[in-house]
Amino acid sequence: MIFESTRGEYTISSDRRRLDVGLIHDVLRVSYWSPGVPREILERAIANSLCFGLYRGKAQVGFARVIADQATFAYLADVFVMESHRGKGLATWLVEAIQSHPDLQGLRRFLLATRDAHGLYRRCGFTAVANPGRLMEILDPDAYKSGA
Repeated sequence: MIFESTRGEYTISSDRRRLDVGLIHDVLRVSYWSPGVPREILERAIANSLCFGLYRGKAQVGFARVIADQATFAYLADVFVMESHRGKGLATWLVEAIQSHPDLQGLRRFLLATRDAHGLYRRCGFTAVANPGRLMEILDPDAYKSGA
């Protein structure tokens, strides 16, 4: 099922065929959260996630993806809106649209990580992790460097 929502001249769509993977890669490979991500890795991530493109007409101007079991857990990742389209409430609308997707209802936990967008996510109902001591991770910050 393809999910779509329209607001004025903008549309959010879960149709993977509309994604501009080149644009997404250009943004994510220089982002603080996925510096140097190889295109092949991004393509695999997109193929295994529920993806949402934000479009103005046919041009993609934003993106987000959700890793989820569609029953109990989801993780929101790779959210961005192109700078020339910021300040219009599009990121908030994108996150709210994602939260309204039928396959993401009734989840016990919906996580994300952010360095600088806490205000955006608070507006959408996210809070700091109640018990951060319960969370653990394996982190490889050099995963995308040559030879890693």
